[in-house]
Amino acid sequence: MLARSTMLLRGGGVLGRSVGARATAVTAVGGRGSAAAAASLAPSHLQLRCRWKSSPAEIEGWGESIPEEYVEEPDETEGEWKGCTKSFLAPISVNSRGSEILNNPLFNKFTAFKMGERDRLRFRGLLPPRRLNMHVQKERVLQEIRAEPSMIRKHAIIEDVHDRNETLYHRILVDHMEEMAPIIYTPTVGQACNEFAMRYRRPRGMYFCEEDRGHMAAMVYNWPQKDVRVIVVTDGSRILGLGDLGANGMGIPIGKLSLYCAAGGIAPHRVMPVVLDVGTDNESLINDKFYLGVQKKRLQGSKYYHLVDEFIQAVRHRWPGVLIQFEDFSSDKAQKLLNKYRDEILCFNDDIQGTGATTLAGVLGALRAKGEKPTSLGDQRILIAGAGSAGIGVAQVLMQAMIEHGRTEEEAKKCFFIADEKGLLGTERLGELSEEQAIFARDTDGGLSLSEIVHKYNPTMLLGMTAVGGLFTEQLVKDMASHCERPIIFPLSNPTTKAECSAQQAYEWTDGKCIFASGSPFDPVQMNDGRTFYPTQCNNMFIFPGIGLGVTLCGAKTVTDHMLYVAAEALANYVTEEDLAEGKVFPNLTTIRDVSKKVAIAVIEEAIRTEQAPKLKEKDLADLDAFVERKMYDPIYVPLIEKRTISI
Repeated sequence: MLARSTMLLRGGGVLGRSVGARATAVTAVGGRGSAAAAASLAPSHLQLRCRWKSSPAEIEGWGESIPEEYVEEPDETEGEWKGCTKSFLAPISVNSRGSEILNNPLFNKFTAFKMGERDRLRFRGLLPPRRLNMHVQKERVLQEIRAEPSMIRKHAIIEDVHDRNETLYHRILVDHMEEMAPIIYTPTVGQACNEFAMRYRRPRGMYFCEEDRGHMAAMVYNWPQKDVRVIVVTDGSRILGLGDLGANGMGIPIGKLSLYCAAGGIAPHRVMPVVLDVGTDNESLINDKFYLGVQKKRLQGSKYYHLVDEFIQAVRHRWPGVLIQFEDFSSDKAQKLLNKYRDEILCFNDDIQGTGATTLAGVLGALRAKGEKPTSLGDQRILIAGAGSAGIGVAQVLMQAMIEHGRTEEEAKKCFFIADEKGLLGTERLGELSEEQAIFARDTDGGLSLSEIVHKYNPTMLLGMTAVGGLFTEQLVKDMASHCERPIIFPLSNPTTKAECSAQQAYEWTDGKCIFASGSPFDPVQMNDGRTFYPTQCNNMFIFPGIGLGVTLCGAKTVTDHMLYVAAEALANYVTEEDLAEGKVFPNLTTIRDVSKKVAIAVIEEAIRTEQAPKLKEKDLADLDAFVERKMYDPIYVPLIEKRTISI
């Protein structure tokens, strides 16, 4: 006898879920569905709402209770069935069994496997007998991390979990993002990249080099996951402020994609970190016997660009709708690659566009803190120290925002003073400047130093993207404060040692008047008069996960400039008046998943406006907030069954 039960499609990731659209499936009385039905439904991570009574404590992965949003409301039934409901996850069918499960980080649950699972998956006896649920596992890992004083050791501990149990790893990140972000990303990831070869333990990601030319289209099928939505790729040429780290730069795509999963709700089996190993110009790596990359000088010219192009074509052939995020490419390559592909494929450069959008959000928040409207952006005088891809990218996004607010391009360009190691960019240097730099070259005063620019033009905003630690001197900052009541000071270089100034220095040198944000985190600053300021991090993690989530959900073909603008606007609007009063121009990291959702919604709405949302159905448009919410990956343990072929 068969009974029909209501199911919720769970379109999240492996060992995780996201609420989806309702569907129905036939299940046998007693709770056993057909093998064919289980196999076909399992990949969608279904949650089955059935009519059998059970305690919430029995639900996989939670201790005494389960989160409220996962408890189904009782059915509207009468009589002896009234209120008799049970909420549980239908199993995922997997091709592995035995120790293969325990060695697969996407499926492994450590000691959280129930005895029934240990039996049916054929590894009973291979784990200690006592079962510890996710809550206890998380507590044990956090206790170990918090007992370790060294940040790089903390990084090693959490990445060890990453390599063995992705579900637990992302659960820890989701629940403790403020504590974990500095460990898995800036500032600690810089040291992790420097020590990548010595700390290498387990393969993660893909590598493409010159020897792979002609084979990349076949190579991508070596990647075991069929549904890749986001790729973060680097050539390791400009890792943070540390320079050329070659193949050691793999730590950056890994860290970025951890944030995509935890902050942006992209399931871990849908992301792929990539290094294009085109060699290195770092002599210490070329001579390092433990270095794992190609020990030759970097490819240049057509050889370099042909390799990149073959990679792009290969990944798009297998995954046509994949988002490709360019990360930490050197300034001489980054803009060229972006210009080549930005209007052809779904891609963006995080250092240029991501940094620009994040900085724009911070600037808009800073203007609110000063009591000014966003449209006053065009009235600012903006001094940018650093004319590389990040500095020019920020200038481009800010200029586009001014144009959005009604300024002409010529009016907007006059607001910028961009300086490199040779001083203020001037038209006399057009022969050596890139096309993007030349836009901001000034007709007069080329070559002025930062101090001279401050004295002559009285900037209201000082942004640093030079990776020169301590560049913003006490005198320079005090001069800024002498002519501007509330100067906006953003030292954005990473890691912390490369920051142009610290939060404490900026607040002390301006007597607490400045509005501050930084690329790396700084502790709260307490002034002698008792005031306390809480500096926030102008970090791209507030922007790129939401952009990635939005464009992949709606099926956008490109990432447009206006998508970046609306993403920045959504982020800026998330900051509360209470935050601004404490000196914060970015939200607290504990809210990052909700921030990513708001950014994703803004991007999707822009995609709809420009007819770039082919994947959305009419029912999705009715409530975008709910649609995005239920599509976000949530790391929880899901029951597993072995996929078997049944022949009759």
